[in-house]
Amino acid sequence: MDTTRVFAGRLAGMLLLGADGESLGRIRDVVLTIRSTRAVALGLVAEVAGKRRIFLPMGRITSIDPKEVTLNTSSVNLRPFRSRAGELTVMDDLIGAKVHTDDPEFSHLTGRAVEISDVELERTRTREWELSRVAVITRGRLGRRTTPAVIPFMHVHGLSASGAGPRDVDAELIAEFTTMRNADIAHALRDMDPDRRFRIASELDDERLADVIAELPDDEQTELVEELNIERAAMILEEMDPDDAADLLGELPDDKADVLLELMDPEESEPVRRLMSFSPDTVGALMTSEAIILTPQATVAEALAHARNPEVPLSLSSLIFVVRPPQATPTGRYLGCVHLQKLLREPPSSLVGGILDLELPALHPEDTEETAARYFATYNLVSAPVLDEDSHLLGVVGVDDLLDHLLPENWRDEDWRSNRSAPTPPTAERK
Repeated sequence: MDTTRVFAGRLAGMLLLGADGESLGRIRDVVLTIRSTRAVALGLVAEVAGKRRIFLPMGRITSIDPKEVTLNTSSVNLRPFRSRAGELTVMDDLIGAKVHTDDPEFSHLTGRAVEISDVELERTRTREWELSRVAVITRGRLGRRTTPAVIPFMHVHGLSASGAGPRDVDAELIAEFTTMRNADIAHALRDMDPDRRFRIASELDDERLADVIAELPDDEQTELVEELNIERAAMILEEMDPDDAADLLGELPDDKADVLLELMDPEESEPVRRLMSFSPDTVGALMTSEAIILTPQATVAEALAHARNPEVPLSLSSLIFVVRPPQATPTGRYLGCVHLQKLLREPPSSLVGGILDLELPALHPEDTEETAARYFATYNLVSAPVLDEDSHLLGVVGVDDLLDHLLPENWRDEDWRSNRSAPTPPTAERK
């Protein structure tokens, strides 16, 4: 049974399962970022084969059950875990830490230093895991522990995001990034001097850094990636959407791009290589393979579950693409698509194969960006299928990626807010 509340101490030692049910290792710790009024779990530390400790972002966690934690994938990034600025680990940094409390229900603890013995995590409506309560103890003269008092986090004071890593403004800034959009983080990085930009970027986890790099101008993407260790650069590319990774590699010298492709996992590099084979000004170069692709036997409930996945961009969750096996691009024969609104109107047990939109035309990889723009304007869509001459689905184009290419190359140089004109105050009516 999937739980929505769990004490972090009970997670330690839990079995870690992949999406296929295979055992991958054991959970050892929880990574948090803490600000004055809110604490969010960033991910779990797991011990896998060879006692290697790795980081698992919370977005990869499907469920936390009483005895096991399940991922939405069976492959994990084996890069060794290391705590970054702005992060705290429960076992190493929180448990045993001294804090103080002002909870009126435990007034006898007010004004005393208490010790954290465990923390409770609660899943929110947005599927984030927040620190909700803290178990604290005091110790007698002989070091004996008192019975734990479980106190709401809002009444616990004395912790900060700078508790792990450098105690400077970098730690606080990285903590603030957890509530910011990737494009705004990228804009903040651009305003920094190069040394600080690289220092901050190096502290971000691979998944977040990949998303932020995709929001930078081409020249600044390549500048930042070339500063990274070659192995970490390959890991960042694996985390990027294939079309973004292909664009970035296309800006690098051929020899550097070849090395990075060689270092990438073959399953991740194959779609990137395929996209790089298309002319940069065509639909083929804009495609991504990260769309929702199902067979006609899938149910409406299954399709909606895929659309709710927070890792699927909004533009790519608006259409479900239905194909004959195989589902990996290039797929079997393309059968049609189902609009998200259509799914919301159908019984959950209905098959998607019975509610297909058979009339919507498709784009082709050789089509120009202008053709794609006219297509989106004509059909009021935000994503579109791209088929080869044999009706195999090669990928999907999102309108966000198209806009990125249609706007002037330097469109990121200026914050969009700076072009706003101040609102004109209404003219007061004369009496």
